Amino acid sequence: MPAETQHPEEKCIPGVDRNALIEERWLDLPDGRIRYLKSGSGPALILIHGLMGYSFSWRFTLPALAPHATVYAIDNLGAGLAPAHDGMDCTVRATAERVLQFADALGIKDFDLLGTSHGGGVAIMVAAICAERKDSRLRRLVLVAPVNPWSAHGKRLAPFVGSAFGSMLFRNTIERWRSLDYLWLRRMFGDGSRIPPDSLEGYRIPALKNHALRHALRIVRNWTADLAALEAALPKIRDYPTLLIWGTRDRAVDFRSAESLRRNFRNARLLVFEGVGHLPYEEAPEDFNRVLVAFLTGDKGN
Repeated sequence: MPAETQHPEEKCIPGVDRNALIEERWLDLPDGRIRYLKSGSGPALILIHGLMGYSFSWRFTLPALAPHATVYAIDNLGAGLAPAHDGMDCTVRATAERVLQFADALGIKDFDLLGTSHGGGVAIMVAAICAERKDSRLRRLVLVAPVNPWSAHGKRLAPFVGSAFGSMLFRNTIERWRSLDYLWLRRMFGDGSRIPPDSLEGYRIPALKNHALRHALRIVRNWTADLAALEAALPKIRDYPTLLIWGTRDRAVDFRSAESLRRNFRNARLLVFEGVGHLPYEEAPEDFNRVLVAFLTGDKGN
């Protein structure tokens, strides 16, 4: 049976103030040992990070949500500080199945789901699997610039990077040259002056400690097939109440795809952050937290 443990030997949780009542925990799943941060009380909310992200991405979100929900910010296997073996299935569906295994292992009966970027695609697939199985545990979706079939961004780059030549080129440049880290991070923000001072070092940690860049390469090798799987999944999830959040200066997932995605749902609201890039929870955290809390609590005045 999966076992949940604390990890007292971990001296520092990246991006987390221990005084904020955020617990670091580990859970054994069939494919490996998943790491997650837990905070708050109330209805369950699971947070799924994007490609090259991890629970660190939610450091400004967790304290704001804690009064309203029991929040679980996971490190997907292979990302953050959660290790993965080389042969693990990295498709979007397999990753979604592991999210449901996580909920099963903790006995989470009902939950909301927030996914961003590639994690948004994972959240879409979780919803589709629940719909296929008539599993009513999932209540609502929050999708922050999720990968989707209408965004041209990444459709050509990801298969190239995932190819044998592209992987070799990536591993001999991006993976080795730490001087390029800031350039990649800067592309994720609409306004470079809004990059939090801890972001660069925080996102370097998984690359240095957990070979997270190699795991990302395994994900992009499945990119084309995963997009096709998401396109097939979207009609199955029309009835989930959904909040879409997007920055107009998103260079990773095209903002112009947002309206097409919104029309897929019968009950979806699109909130737009002017001038913000791919990471609104870091670039405009106060505004992001305000609209997220309003959606979760049913406060229509915000």
